[in-house]
Amino acid sequence: MRVGSKDFAQDYWDERPLLSTSVSDVGFADLFSEEAVDELVSRRGLRTPFMRVAKEGQVVPGTRFTGSGGIGASIADQVDDEKVMQLFTEGSTLVLQGLHRVWPPLVDFTSQLSADLGHPCQVNAYVTPPQSQGFAAHFDTHDVFVLQVSGEKRWQVWEPVIERPRADQPWTAHKAEVEKRATEDPTIDTVLRPGDALYLPRGYLHAARALGGTTVHLTIGIHPLTRSDLMDELLRAVAGAPELRRALPIGHDEHGARGLGHDIDATVREVVRLLADTDNEQVAEALVRRLAKDTRPAPVSPLAQAEALAELDVDSSVIRRPQVRFLRHAHADGIQLELRNRTVDVATEDAETLDLLLDGEPHVVASLPGRSPEGA
Repeated sequence: MRVGSKDFAQDYWDERPLLSTSVSDVGFADLFSEEAVDELVSRRGLRTPFMRVAKEGQVVPGTRFTGSGGIGASIADQVDDEKVMQLFTEGSTLVLQGLHRVWPPLVDFTSQLSADLGHPCQVNAYVTPPQSQGFAAHFDTHDVFVLQVSGEKRWQVWEPVIERPRADQPWTAHKAEVEKRATEDPTIDTVLRPGDALYLPRGYLHAARALGGTTVHLTIGIHPLTRSDLMDELLRAVAGAPELRRALPIGHDEHGARGLGHDIDATVREVVRLLADTDNEQVAEALVRRLAKDTRPAPVSPLAQAEALAELDVDSSVIRRPQVRFLRHAHADGIQLELRNRTVDVATEDAETLDLLLDGEPHVVASLPGRSPEGA
């Protein structure tokens, strides 16, 4: 089954799973492959934050698959390919984590996906030997897209035991309920083959087992901003109000709820009053800052960019860095551009140039009005 992006956004996002078969005839080989696994494990000097190993639901201690890299690379927690091979042949699943930071095709893919969705994304790969299961039935506190890269894997999916769990509500806190639910008939019981994809909103229980040969799948984790996050920012915006800074009465702890009843009612009334006058733009900007902190724009090549800057002239073409998030603030002395890790001040007379530079289209320097804002 295939659905368009509009249908997905309206009918599936944050609501229910979606199984899509034969999404790609090449099995997502443009993003990842078994050869990529071998390269990462044996040639990239990965350290334990970027790799886990598990077998039948139990995480293998990092000391069993890491060691020193030898002279010039003696850091002791580097992935040891020989140890990894031994564990894999014994039935352990390899989990390559944070691939959106270390594997170039996934760096670009995830950066664009985060920009398209408006939510932070991450990528892990699960490499499972034949007839093995890395993790027992569980649920995630973020949404996932499963992309089957190679091999075949049986997936079973069950209804949630907790609806839309937060990050502080892990499945381990509901272990008994999860184990009971996993004895029931699954909502989805299917075999994913190369090119198939599965979307699971957070909270849906799932378990997967490799069939036949080695299987590789990517899990694209989406960490959605929620209305609870909006509430956090709303409350943060009003928390400094004088009336909310009043001290609670002396001895309130001796009387329990009775001692705080008046203050609870007064606080609720004051918060409601303040929220009615909250600047929506202020709250929206707070979420943009959070997104900028939790996501990265398209990579910058320092040497190439430095060389291009040194050779910049009126015939050069310039374009805004893709996927960069920013806030534009007008003030009496001009404009301040707030970026992920710095601010840039622009004179008022350069506002038109700035707007052109921020529109995401390429522009020849000679075609820009006035002078370009320094540092933008």
